[in-house]
Amino acid sequence: MPTPDAKRRTWRWFDYKKQIPARWVIALGIAAWAIFFAIWEISVPLGWVTPLLVPPPQKVLTALWALLTERDFLSDIGVSIYRVVVSFAAASAVAVPLGIAMGAFRSVEAFFNPFVSAWRYLPAPSFIPILLMWFGTGDMPKLALLFIGVVWFLATIVMDHTRSVRAELIETALTLGGNRKQILWTVVVPAAMPNVVIAMRQMLAVSWTYLVIAEIVASSNGIGAMMMRAKRFLHTDEIIAGILVIGALGLLFDYLFRVAHRLLFPYLEEHGR
Repeated sequence: MPTPDAKRRTWRWFDYKKQIPARWVIALGIAAWAIFFAIWEISVPLGWVTPLLVPPPQKVLTALWALLTERDFLSDIGVSIYRVVVSFAAASAVAVPLGIAMGAFRSVEAFFNPFVSAWRYLPAPSFIPILLMWFGTGDMPKLALLFIGVVWFLATIVMDHTRSVRAELIETALTLGGNRKQILWTVVVPAAMPNVVIAMRQMLAVSWTYLVIAEIVASSNGIGAMMMRAKRFLHTDEIIAGILVIGALGLLFDYLFRVAHRLLFPYLEEHGR
């Protein structure tokens, strides 16, 4: 029978905001994926799914290897990364300064927010026909769709984070004689940027979710185009391989943003310990 000390140690795992050892963070993350793949593996022999529609993991991995070694899939991956990175950089270049200005100055918010808010409710995929008419079938309609899917949401989130900067910081700067420009660049922007980077990391995930939509129409390269070619021949294993690659790339970019956040704002990591 477990001792009271053992019970207390067990319940510490469910304490609110309680830190757990790094080795357990890694172990639990691996365990979740192991359970997922185990369920996927046994679902075929147990008859839960149809092998043609949901092939087993080893078949998907074999298809992925063939795509990488025999079908120039690495080139498709590179094209998709290029589209996500370029479109997201363009969206950030517009959304971050616009969101900061809207959050810092009520007059700017009053002018832009009704326009930005309206665009947020327009589904980005609905622009595909007109983007094809405007830009043809090259990279531009894909980049434009990914840009539209991110820029308005990111601007709104950045505005909210900027608006939440503590008023006493701004009041202190005003008391010390700071002008609007000085307060914006030395108080508001530094205080908001940690949360802005987090917002950018979250919205980058949206770019990856729109990627396949951007690449399935009039596209001859990219991960989405490969998946559409596989659909024509019922190569479900290749489609799932493409999905796994997008997920892996998304996790990689999310990790890079986490590292960048720690490097840019190390004082937050120290404060959190």
